[in-house]
Amino acid sequence: MNELRKVERRDSKKQEVRALVEKAKATCYSFFQNDYRYSDFEAIEELGLDDELIHQLVEDYVIQIITSVDQFKDLLNKLQSTQDEHEVLDFTELRELAHKNLGVARNLRIKDGEVILNDLMKKDDLAYLFVCLETLRACAIRLKPECAFKTIKLIEVKNTF
Repeated sequence: MNELRKVERRDSKKQEVRALVEKAKATCYSFFQNDYRYSDFEAIEELGLDDELIHQLVEDYVIQIITSVDQFKDLLNKLQSTQDEHEVLDFTELRELAHKNLGVARNLRIKDGEVILNDLMKKDDLAYLFVCLETLRACAIRLKPECAFKTIKLIEVKNTF
């Protein structure tokens, strides 16, 4: 009976990951209008690192992006409140966070992340920036689905306490 539960949980997890990836694919395609796929070849060649280390660094990037999206949302919500009060918007914190994440994306040659993080650093349209966040999260999910799923679940557990 215990083995059956393990199999059911594993199958349920696989279905959740598949659904997460399908939604992420649709979000990325809607934003970019193409089916970009990351290849670690360029990073391996240019950085002179082995593929196992690059894969670990990409997983770290995915974790960093998934966790940063909540920080980005908080900052954008503050900016939205400031805009609603007709005050001057200060994008400094948002742009610093984007810059931190952009360096990692550039180093690993993650092109879709670079595009979105550049927009987060340069654009002022809050509605567009919220779309960028959802797309950035979706692109991270597509990059390493299992890692992203585990990170999302961990954040959900932490947020319940």
